[in-house]
Amino acid sequence: MTGTFYGMGVGPGDPELLTMKAAAVLGRCPHVIVPKAKSDGDSVALEIAGRYVHKGAAIHELVFPMTMDKAALSRSWKESARTIAALLETGADVCFLTLGDALVYSTYIYLLRELKSILPGLKVVTVPGITSFSAVAALTGFSLGEGKEPITIVPTADDLTAVRCALQTGGTVVLMKIGKRLGEILDLLEETGVIDDAVFVQRAGQPTERIELNLRKLRGEDAQAGYLSVILVHANRRIS
Repeated sequence: MTGTFYGMGVGPGDPELLTMKAAAVLGRCPHVIVPKAKSDGDSVALEIAGRYVHKGAAIHELVFPMTMDKAALSRSWKESARTIAALLETGADVCFLTLGDALVYSTYIYLLRELKSILPGLKVVTVPGITSFSAVAALTGFSLGEGKEPITIVPTADDLTAVRCALQTGGTVVLMKIGKRLGEILDLLEETGVIDDAVFVQRAGQPTERIELNLRKLRGEDAQAGYLSVILVHANRRIS
């Protein structure tokens, strides 16, 4: 009998924001899969959820490289899925940790597809987690949606076309996956007149959390400033 695969959203950074269900599952699961960007790096997800993991659980670190190479990503997902499938086929349950919510821009989405192709009858339980943008809104007192205004979530692209379109739509705009494009995003927010209606939070809920309500203070920051960060914008005025 194949075990159950749990996709576990551990929230943005504060261990106390883990749901009761996530804590309960981690407290009994015998295998915990920990995603890492590189083999010699630490897992942020494990740092968040570690206190809830069953003391006798086996921790399996799997590397999911940060690359735009689709072939390399596909190989990584397939290899990881085979590793997890082998554990599940012993009859044991397996938990996969992921930041924020398991189904919002998460490696879990792609990994789950690969697993289902290997084990078509697999029992899956996805445990939702608090998203980074929800945590950022709470930390800054920033409303995510008022009345009938839309909320648009955008993973920032190299040319920022999607960001400009979202700002033109109005309402609240959530900018994720900022990374090295922080400077370009600040330029666009300044150009479109909404930089004073935006907030920035990096590593929400983590010990190195940074909150900026004046985004102009981010000018000249190095490339790491955009890592694990979110910008929320009130773009209530139509922008030409």
